[in-house]
Amino acid sequence: MSTDSPTPRLTRRDGLRLAAAGTAGLAAAGLASVAPAMAAGPAERSGPTEHPGPWPEPGVGLTPGGIAHVAVTATTLWVDPRTNRPGIDDPSLTNPVDLDAWNANMPDTESRQWLTGMLESQAVLGSEVIVDEVDGEWAHVVVTAQGTPRDPRGYPGWVPTIHLVVDDRFAHHAACAPTATVTALTSTLTGTPWGRHPGIDVSFDTILPVLGHAGPAVRVAVPGGGHAFLPTEDVVVREHGEQPPLPTVEDIVATGERFLGLRYLWAGVSAYGYDCSGYTYTLFHHHGIAIDRDAGDQKNHSGLDPVEREDLQRGDLVFFATEPGADSIRHVALYLGDDMIMQSPNAARSVEIMSLTEYDTDGEYAGARRAQLAD
Repeated sequence: MSTDSPTPRLTRRDGLRLAAAGTAGLAAAGLASVAPAMAAGPAERSGPTEHPGPWPEPGVGLTPGGIAHVAVTATTLWVDPRTNRPGIDDPSLTNPVDLDAWNANMPDTESRQWLTGMLESQAVLGSEVIVDEVDGEWAHVVVTAQGTPRDPRGYPGWVPTIHLVVDDRFAHHAACAPTATVTALTSTLTGTPWGRHPGIDVSFDTILPVLGHAGPAVRVAVPGGGHAFLPTEDVVVREHGEQPPLPTVEDIVATGERFLGLRYLWAGVSAYGYDCSGYTYTLFHHHGIAIDRDAGDQKNHSGLDPVEREDLQRGDLVFFATEPGADSIRHVALYLGDDMIMQSPNAARSVEIMSLTEYDTDGEYAGARRAQLAD
């Protein structure tokens, strides 16, 4: 996703629409499915929790200034509440969400382009949010892990209240337990270590507290659902506060290549679809490097070293403006060397590798930035 520079050239939403159009060339129901008694009521469920139920109910107890956590595979942040398209966006708003069905409801460029400027970002299962306001079945939140100069607390937007849970036990584990970061493109929470009683899917780069190990699985805390299991082969476990090892350029590139062919999704930050900056944000975040959520902010506010075009190296981030010479940034891509870039370009396309020169036919190249990586 793109943002405008502090110098106003276009409105933010106009700039965002240019970017996606490519004009320059688990919740209670979902978590209950990991338990044998998936149809039971909240106080009766006998699924695998470290303590007997009841589990906190989604959407209950949300208060302005309070902390909540995302309790679905990924929640989508909207610019305004109640602006979704009935029958098209429904799978992204339910509990549990069905992001495959949502993607299937948008098979063409026009239906995906509609999202441009309507959505802000996404947040995956377990993400911490601060609640600012509750308006009926919608809550305005900020996602604390996603940096933006728009709000020092995190990235703002509206989400369905049923995607959030106030769960003190999960918050406690998140504050002190080891973590499991999902390294598979997607995995599935299950009620047993051997994969029985499957629950909701989880995306790449989802991070959940680890409660223990059992056979071929790790036992993880789940917002609003006690605990469940993920296959050991689908995650990497680290001690609380432990950062991933500093990646090499090839680590970043190899992670990016895993998503080649994945269809673009405006505001996406999950393995069900990325926009341009959601893609680069996730590649670096997965390897422990914090950069801002949006393209213009990745260039101007993430503290990365500027790079002249003639000095470009593999692994640099390259940026493109809304028009030649403009300050407003509409796009970001990962430079691969030899004039090639890897990117999630716009609503008509998928994650791809192509020539920088062929992409930038209108001369909108706007600079590059370099993160400090391992040799």
